[in-house]
Amino acid sequence: MASAVQIQLVVGLGNPGADYVLTRHNAGFWFVDALARAHGGGFSCERKFSGDVCRLQLDGHDIRLLKPATFMNRSGQSVQALAAYLKLPAEAILVAHDDLDLPAGSVRLKQGGGHGGHNGLRDITDRLGENFSRLRFGIGRPGAGAEVIDYVLHRAGEDDEMQIMQAVAAAIAVMPRLLNGETGKVMHELHSRGVLPRNRRDPALKESDSD
Repeated sequence: MASAVQIQLVVGLGNPGADYVLTRHNAGFWFVDALARAHGGGFSCERKFSGDVCRLQLDGHDIRLLKPATFMNRSGQSVQALAAYLKLPAEAILVAHDDLDLPAGSVRLKQGGGHGGHNGLRDITDRLGENFSRLRFGIGRPGAGAEVIDYVLHRAGEDDEMQIMQAVAAAIAVMPRLLNGETGKVMHELHSRGVLPRNRRDPALKESDSD
């Protein structure tokens, strides 16, 4: 299954500021930060887009990475501004985000769909419609009686954080094929990968990869 429109903008969702850097809700930021580092890129503040932007050449493809500088529930403001500047349809956008409905360490690729209660996706959907793709990084759900907001705005335990970063590494590895239109193969690979055993850290990942 190949996407008819090539991905040209990859958005990572999160909350800006030092207080949120390591929180579960910032898994989308972790992904685009790690993707930029892996390909020698860096972010710069672009006020007209209300976010930090990185331009990358990835396997011959010219793409932008975006971290909205708005808070999560206003993410669409930043995405809409950059998409309009680049004249991109929603189908050319991939949004990376945390997902409560998936266990920590899993990652899923999805084309289109609803927001599932995620405030960042909700705002993007309100502004651009539902036809953008999503890269969903599982963070698991809190235990019985725990508050979801408190859970997503706190740091994951060491094991879960390691699992999420393993998922980030897996997603980075398949990005060239995704940009080349191999959507079905990428979905199969990501969806069929097992979550690595706990306490097994990938030596290719540094602690700073979640900063």
